[in-house]
Amino acid sequence: MSTVPETPSPSLGLASAEAEAEAAGAPPRRTHRNPNRIRDHLANERTYLAWMRSAISLLGFGVLIVRIRILTPPLAPRPPGAGWKLGVAFTVVGLLMVALSALHYFGVRNDIEDDLYEPPDRWVILSTLVVLALGSCVALYVFQAPFEGAAPLLVD
Repeated sequence: MSTVPETPSPSLGLASAEAEAEAAGAPPRRTHRNPNRIRDHLANERTYLAWMRSAISLLGFGVLIVRIRILTPPLAPRPPGAGWKLGVAFTVVGLLMVALSALHYFGVRNDIEDDLYEPPDRWVILSTLVVLALGSCVALYVFQAPFEGAAPLLVD
């Protein structure tokens, strides 16, 4: 006679199915107090991807600032000046943002799993101040550029 393994009947409910799984040696199923856990994880991932897009934009802007001084029209030759420092600053901030966003993502993921998540303000304040400082440097850099060499290009 062959024996057929018994399957938990639907009428026994979830508690008895978990008890049978435990008796069979399976690890106990972890229950979460947060019913929106999956949605929270997906929101955390979307936030991470938004930080990555911002970091990539900063990296690209840094490269653009460095290259824009090198690729000037032939009628307005001028040395690259100190603009490359601003471009490097944007690039470094972009790279730091990549690393910090990954650290933040994993920290939030662990906090969601442990039902301990509290939204921190420090990353928002820090990134706002850094981007404001870099934006101010760009404004100063752009408005301090000499326009003498571009005079033949202007139409009266």
